[in-house]
Amino acid sequence: MSRIPTLNSPFLLGFDDIERALDRVTRSTSDGYPPYNIERLVPTDLTPERLRITLAVAGFTRDQLDVSLEERQLVIRGRQVDDKERQYLHRGIAARQFQRMFLLAEGMQVLGADLSNGLLSVDLARPEPERIVRKIDILVRDD
Repeated sequence: MSRIPTLNSPFLLGFDDIERALDRVTRSTSDGYPPYNIERLVPTDLTPERLRITLAVAGFTRDQLDVSLEERQLVIRGRQVDDKERQYLHRGIAARQFQRMFLLAEGMQVLGADLSNGLLSVDLARPEPERIVRKIDILVRDD
Protein backbone atom coordinates (compact mmCIF):
# COMPACT_ATOMS: atom_id res chain seq x y z
CA MET A 1 0.00 0.00 0.00
CA SER A 2 1.56 3.31 -1.02
CA ARG A 3 1.57 6.22 1.37
CA ILE A 4 -0.06 9.50 0.31
CA PRO A 5 2.30 12.38 1.11
CA THR A 6 1.03 14.87 3.68
CA LEU A 7 2.80 17.84 2.14
CA ASN A 8 1.80 17.18 -1.45
CA SER A 9 1.28 20.78 -2.63
CA PRO A 10 3.38 21.72 -5.68
CA PHE A 11 4.33 24.94 -3.82
CA LEU A 12 5.99 23.07 -0.95
CA LEU A 13 9.36 22.09 -2.36
CA GLY A 14 12.10 20.44 -0.31
CA PHE A 15 9.96 19.65 2.73
CA ASP A 16 10.73 15.92 2.66
CA ASP A 17 12.58 16.16 5.99
CA ILE A 18 9.52 17.63 7.69
CA GLU A 19 7.33 14.87 6.31
CA ARG A 20 9.76 12.20 7.56
CA ALA A 21 9.84 13.91 10.98
CA LEU A 22 6.04 13.87 11.15
CA ASP A 23 6.03 10.17 10.27
CA ARG A 24 8.61 9.45 12.98
CA VAL A 25 6.65 11.36 15.63
CA THR A 26 3.34 9.68 14.79
CA ARG A 27 4.95 6.21 14.87
CA SER A 28 6.64 6.65 18.23
CA THR A 29 4.71 5.07 21.05
CA SER A 30 4.92 5.99 24.67
CA ASP A 31 3.45 4.60 27.84
CA GLY A 32 3.04 8.09 29.35
CA TYR A 33 5.86 7.66 31.85
CA PRO A 34 7.24 9.89 33.09
CA PRO A 35 4.67 12.67 32.82
CA TYR A 36 5.98 15.96 31.48
CA ASN A 37 5.11 19.59 30.82
CA ILE A 38 6.28 21.89 28.03
CA GLU A 39 6.05 25.59 28.77
CA ARG A 40 6.95 28.79 26.98
CA LEU A 41 9.06 31.17 29.05
CA VAL A 42 8.41 34.83 28.30
CA PRO A 43 11.37 36.68 26.79
CA THR A 44 13.00 39.45 28.79
CA ASP A 45 15.48 42.17 27.91
CA LEU A 46 18.30 39.73 28.75
CA THR A 47 16.93 36.43 27.46
CA PRO A 48 15.19 35.37 24.24
CA GLU A 49 12.01 33.32 24.17
CA ARG A 50 12.72 29.91 25.67
CA LEU A 51 10.93 26.61 26.04
CA ARG A 52 11.19 24.42 29.13
CA ILE A 53 10.47 20.70 29.21
CA THR A 54 9.88 19.44 32.76
CA LEU A 55 9.69 15.73 33.54
CA ALA A 56 8.52 14.23 36.85
CA VAL A 57 11.42 11.92 37.73
CA ALA A 58 10.92 11.40 41.47
CA GLY A 59 13.23 8.70 42.79
CA PHE A 60 15.89 9.19 40.10
CA THR A 61 19.28 10.58 40.99
CA ARG A 62 21.43 12.72 38.70
CA ASP A 63 23.59 9.67 37.90
CA GLN A 64 20.54 7.68 36.78
CA LEU A 65 19.46 10.31 34.25
CA ASP A 66 20.95 11.09 30.86
CA VAL A 67 20.08 14.03 28.60
CA SER A 68 21.60 14.02 25.13
CA LEU A 69 21.14 15.57 21.72
CA GLU A 70 21.20 12.95 18.96
CA GLU A 71 21.00 14.60 15.56
CA ARG A 72 17.92 16.82 16.01
CA GLN A 73 16.33 14.75 18.78
CA LEU A 74 16.49 15.59 22.46
CA VAL A 75 16.69 12.20 24.19
CA ILE A 76 16.08 11.89 27.93
CA ARG A 77 16.74 8.50 29.54
CA GLY A 78 16.32 7.25 33.06
CA ARG A 79 17.76 3.99 34.38
CA GLN A 80 17.10 2.50 37.79
CA VAL A 81 18.08 -0.95 38.96
CA ASP A 82 16.51 -3.01 41.71
CA ASP A 83 18.33 -2.97 45.04
CA LYS A 84 18.69 -6.69 45.78
CA GLU A 85 19.52 -5.96 49.43
CA ARG A 86 16.02 -4.73 50.24
CA GLN A 87 13.15 -6.99 51.24
CA TYR A 88 9.77 -5.45 50.54
CA LEU A 89 6.57 -6.28 52.35
CA HIS A 90 4.72 -4.27 49.71
CA ARG A 91 6.21 -2.97 46.47
CA GLY A 92 4.27 -0.07 44.96
CA ILE A 93 7.21 1.89 43.55
CA ALA A 94 8.99 -0.07 40.88
CA ALA A 95 12.48 0.60 39.59
CA ARG A 96 11.81 1.77 36.06
CA GLN A 97 13.60 2.74 32.93
CA PHE A 98 12.33 5.27 30.46
CA GLN A 99 13.24 7.08 27.30
CA ARG A 100 11.53 10.25 26.09
CA MET A 101 12.38 11.78 22.73
CA PHE A 102 11.54 15.26 21.49
CA LEU A 103 12.18 16.18 17.87
CA LEU A 104 13.68 19.68 17.71
CA ALA A 105 13.29 22.16 14.88
CA GLU A 106 16.34 23.28 12.96
CA GLY A 107 18.30 25.83 14.98
CA MET A 108 16.85 24.93 18.40
CA GLN A 109 19.52 25.06 21.09
CA VAL A 110 19.60 23.08 24.34
CA LEU A 111 20.67 25.55 27.03
CA GLY A 112 20.97 23.12 29.92
CA ALA A 113 19.26 20.75 32.34
CA ASP A 114 18.43 21.06 36.03
CA LEU A 115 17.24 18.47 38.58
CA SER A 116 15.38 19.85 41.59
CA ASN A 117 12.79 18.27 43.92
CA GLY A 118 12.18 15.31 41.61
CA LEU A 119 11.67 17.47 38.52
CA LEU A 120 14.09 17.45 35.61
CA SER A 121 13.91 20.67 33.58
CA VAL A 122 15.56 21.11 30.18
CA ASP A 123 15.67 24.63 28.74
CA LEU A 124 15.66 25.25 25.00
CA ALA A 125 16.13 28.45 23.00
CA ARG A 126 14.75 29.24 19.61
CA PRO A 127 17.00 31.84 18.02
CA GLU A 128 15.38 34.51 15.89
CA PRO A 129 15.72 33.51 12.25
CA GLU A 130 17.58 35.88 9.99
CA ARG A 131 15.47 37.44 7.31
CA ILE A 132 17.37 36.81 4.12
CA VAL A 133 16.44 38.57 0.90
CA ARG A 134 18.57 37.81 -2.12
CA LYS A 135 18.11 39.06 -5.65
CA ILE A 136 18.33 36.36 -8.33
CA ASP A 137 19.72 37.48 -11.65
CA ILE A 138 17.79 36.42 -14.71
CA LEU A 139 19.92 35.19 -17.60
CA VAL A 140 18.74 35.91 -21.12
CA ARG A 141 19.45 33.17 -23.63
CA ASP A 142 18.93 33.58 -27.31
CA ASP A 143 18.08 30.37 -29.09
